[in-house]
Amino acid sequence: MPTFDDPLSDASETSAALRGLAHATRAFANPADTYPVIGDLLAGVRSLRQVLDQVAAAHIAPRARAHDDAGNQHAGATFALAAAHELHQAGTLLDDVGARLDAASQHSGRIAWHPTNPTELSNESLQSAVSGEGSGVRWISVVFLQGSDADAVLDLIDREGTDAAIEHLAGFDYGDDPVQAALENGYVYDQPPAGQLDKIATRDVYTLTYNPFLGHVSLLREHGALPDPALLGITTPASTVTAVREPERVAHRSGRSATPAVGRERGGGEWFTRRPGATSARGLAR
Repeated sequence: MPTFDDPLSDASETSAALRGLAHATRAFANPADTYPVIGDLLAGVRSLRQVLDQVAAAHIAPRARAHDDAGNQHAGATFALAAAHELHQAGTLLDDVGARLDAASQHSGRIAWHPTNPTELSNESLQSAVSGEGSGVRWISVVFLQGSDADAVLDLIDREGTDAAIEHLAGFDYGDDPVQAALENGYVYDQPPAGQLDKIATRDVYTLTYNPFLGHVSLLREHGALPDPALLGITTPASTVTAVREPERVAHRSGRSATPAVGRERGGGEWFTRRPGATSARGLAR
């Protein structure tokens, strides 16, 4: 147990704990355990950053007492300042380590780990999970963007706000497609997944999460709830108008092509059609 006032004892215990962690993490029985481990490592790195600064300070303040083995005080003080400098440099490098761990934690937190044997989850259990039976509202992922695609949406948020971004990203919502992707890939959540630095906005049945620092954007929809037709730019039921073709685009991070929203059947009948030539309620300037 930490003493909180004995540096020698606590440093020794920390070293032993890290040796134990190095041994224990050679294999994970449950890969989902990696997420809390990353969180603890991040907390440890932040504490270590503080320790390095404090150890450096302990070299600087009493440097008048520092001597080398020959009794030279000037040389001893020089060594003390050099040690403090290197400790500060190490702390600066840990800032980058902490940022990388924070990013890793957020990515890891978005993973829905499936059992090793796919047969352990039956179709019935998957349908129950996505429908949220017995556990309230469930959320399905409509689209996840990162890199330059996310940057374009982040620019839209800066210019016009989150409502405009939600309207644009709603253009990726092709009815049953996100549900099927959720069933196939496990993108079903009890709560919209969001990291510590993520920002959240809601409109109608959609929840937008975005992170300008890490450069990713995600749109989720309440499962079983249809969005406001005006939000999707729907003017007339598809059964009463001529279907208009739209360019296909990637609808999900899985990389599969999305079926165009118009002219597509849903449960034996067409769901909706957009205004001719429209991809969303608002266009996205690039």
